[in-house]
Amino acid sequence: MRLRFAALVAAVGLALAACGGGGSSAAENPNAPLRIAVSPTPHGEILQYVKDNLAQQAGIGIEITKFDDYNRPNEAVAHGELDANYFQHQPYLDEYTKQRGGDFVWIQAVHLEPLAVYSKQFKSLQEIPNGATVTLSNDPANQFRGLKLLEQGGLLKLKPEAAVGTRLESAIAENPKNIQLKDLSPDQLPRSVDDAAAAVVNGNYAIKANLQNPIAVESPEHNPYANGLVTTPALAKDPRILKLAELLRSQQVKDFINQKYGGVAVIPAS
Repeated sequence: MRLRFAALVAAVGLALAACGGGGSSAAENPNAPLRIAVSPTPHGEILQYVKDNLAQQAGIGIEITKFDDYNRPNEAVAHGELDANYFQHQPYLDEYTKQRGGDFVWIQAVHLEPLAVYSKQFKSLQEIPNGATVTLSNDPANQFRGLKLLEQGGLLKLKPEAAVGTRLESAIAENPKNIQLKDLSPDQLPRSVDDAAAAVVNGNYAIKANLQNPIAVESPEHNPYANGLVTTPALAKDPRILKLAELLRSQQVKDFINQKYGGVAVIPAS
């Protein structure tokens, strides 16, 4: 009977271990590698460079998990599945926390992906005709960012009170060309360039789709949309997180970003 009980306890223990996922978190084990969630491009490429060239000498381990959507990286960190993420800007994190909750700490900006408008039919925003369709992101932070870019290009005018989270139809004060704005998930925006007059595309998806020659580009000056490293309060002062932040802002990484992305689609944060 004792043997059966012991076997049952062992089986339960194995099952619980399996449910808990592989490996302990960095908070539980100060020598564990950091488990970081990223968007594949360019974040995953930048972090892979750090892992391959800088991390070992700095005394930290890195495990990279890639996500194509914008919700899972924050969920994974909030639930303790991963230790930090590197895929978002501060306005997106603020809106995510407002809508979905979670306890996060913004550590440091790393790079900026200037938002851009792409078109296969027109060479400028001014050429877009009356009634044409323009697509943009359906996530609130990047949608408002896209609207600001279209306003800067003279295609429409926003209401003074418009802000992140304002409904699309409520944000616009003037739309002289009766432009039809269609919001899509960010990963669908590159494909929409084939059908719409123009599309406002997030930088990482533009790179992945090899979109080139934008007809309008967001200015990097005083731009609040730099992407950065985010973690939880429990790890905010962890030496490994601080060391990773230091590496991500190092001159080696800045040089890598400039060389790989040509100083246009992705640029180091100022």
